[in-house]
Amino acid sequence: MVMAITGMAAALAAPMVGNMVANFRINGDIRGISTGTNMAKMRAAAMFTSARFYVDLSARTYRVQTWRKTGTPGWQNDGATQPLSSGVTFGFGAVSAAPPNTQGTLGQAAPCREDDNVTLIADTACVLFNSRGLPVDAVGSPDGSGAYYLRDSYTVYAVTVSATGMVRVWRSPLSATPAWSLQ
Repeated sequence: MVMAITGMAAALAAPMVGNMVANFRINGDIRGISTGTNMAKMRAAAMFTSARFYVDLSARTYRVQTWRKTGTPGWQNDGATQPLSSGVTFGFGAVSAAPPNTQGTLGQAAPCREDDNVTLIADTACVLFNSRGLPVDAVGSPDGSGAYYLRDSYTVYAVTVSATGMVRVWRSPLSATPAWSLQ
């Protein structure tokens, strides 16, 4: 009898534990992306140079990069490259609309560019910050359309960057009709 009750309790608890672990994974990843985006913004202003938050969509990694002004100019990593957790990917799945007042069209941030600032790097997304810590496009114009989307089997999260540099985290269930909530 005790074995039967223990078995039933374990059978009921296993899915809940799995969902809880999946939730911890995506929450940790979205916090890492939000923190990294804020770090790129602060590095740009503190070092009086350009900085960007670089996401490799196909490799499922992200990192902060700063523009090296001395020696050979170019992008250099500022810290380690971080991978996404198991079961978490970049994307928005069936969600069809961006969080309110963020992007006109749902999509990841603009592709990153090589050191020449012309050649696009495939399967990447970058939010670029100028030396004042404001998000800009490749030619230096203010840009408030940068966003990163993460998803797992149940939820889509977004990190958005407004034209003023405000970084926000959003959450929606994975459905065609999004119900975005500010986190």
